[in-house]
Amino acid sequence: MIKIYKDVAANAIFIEDPNGAQFMNTLHATVDVVDTVSVTDQAKGFEILTAIPHTDIADENGNPYPGTAVQVCDALNALFALSGTSQGELPSITSSTAISLVEGETLNYELTADYGVGYEWDLSNVSGITTVEGNVRKLVGGSSLSAGTYNIPVKAINYNGEDSETVVLTVSNPPFADTKSIQFNNNDYLGANAALLDATLGRASNGAGASDAWSISFWFKAGTSNNQNQTIFYYGSNDVANGNHLVCMYNGDNVIRRQLTFRYGSNNNYLLLKSPVGAIASSDGWQCIILTYDGGSTGSSSGSINQYYGRFKMYINGVQQITLNSHANYGNTTGMSGQNLRVGRYNSSAYMRNSCKIDELAIWNSDQSGNASALYNSGSTFDLTTLGTSPTHWWRMGDGDTYPTLLDQVGTAHFVMYNMTVADIVSDVP
Repeated sequence: MIKIYKDVAANAIFIEDPNGAQFMNTLHATVDVVDTVSVTDQAKGFEILTAIPHTDIADENGNPYPGTAVQVCDALNALFALSGTSQGELPSITSSTAISLVEGETLNYELTADYGVGYEWDLSNVSGITTVEGNVRKLVGGSSLSAGTYNIPVKAINYNGEDSETVVLTVSNPPFADTKSIQFNNNDYLGANAALLDATLGRASNGAGASDAWSISFWFKAGTSNNQNQTIFYYGSNDVANGNHLVCMYNGDNVIRRQLTFRYGSNNNYLLLKSPVGAIASSDGWQCIILTYDGGSTGSSSGSINQYYGRFKMYINGVQQITLNSHANYGNTTGMSGQNLRVGRYNSSAYMRNSCKIDELAIWNSDQSGNASALYNSGSTFDLTTLGTSPTHWWRMGDGDTYPTLLDQVGTAHFVMYNMTVADIVSDVP
């Protein structure tokens, strides 16, 4: 049995026998004197099939063409007339030459062409993409490709010439999805290499200006503990009495506090800013916290103390807080560098408690006060790299992470989870 049928997508005739299949155009069938049918390739001038009993010629489903040899011959020529041409037409690619994928997706693309007989691809620029066995027009794979644009040269060929095109494959980043956060209880904390943030949060001496500016943004959900020394973020010297550091704390779910506190300096020389009483509470749910520093001087003249306080801003849900301010020795005039970088723990204590949660922690080496409203984004987290200024460090806090490592999506200061389990990566998000 020999199958002869038209492949609609290829606009070509397939001839399939026990030895395999081939597809072509410009064919013509004739009836032999002994009630058999022959098929000639008119472009090449030789017979493809010779003196085949007409009852042995079938369609793609294996059903013999009905009727006499003449009727079978007529049916074949009607089919051949709809595919290819003997009039010299060139092939023309008809499928789209623009393909879009999201990172991680698999390509499933099929090339079509009018009057196409043969097809050629140049896949040297697209690792992981290949043609399908038995169908050279079809491409699959590509799940390992990074975001970007890839050009794939392709040709559709017949006996009269060829059509050359470039298929442009655009791979985009996957859509942003915030599905995880990190939960903290007593003795839980995250630690990373603090030295990797010296260029962002550190400074050589008293503030030099914009080059020393920074911003810290994160989403915080308070737990129910009323402990007033719960560390959210800490960077700087391990010697907190004498060494400089910055620390942001939550002072507990107590009706007379419920504040966010931020201190810059050492225990002996510092500036302290507190949000209004009641600004943070477990009943408030998720809140967007932003701390900024403009990089200017932070001490030590009594007449300039309000200017020093003004170097720092605190935002909750996009709104700048009118802070309650205090100091020791009119602030701090010396440099800062990192020995500790932690979330959830001070130098040796002051852990977050009772299921406090942190999500989407990011740090910039610039003052992002002007983007406070955009960072809050009406209460919705988003891809921070799409902001006008991308963060210098960004931890998704669970999304895309594998316990016990929380990846820095922009830099290399990856956090490690200490005294925690995989169950502390939770599905509670803003």
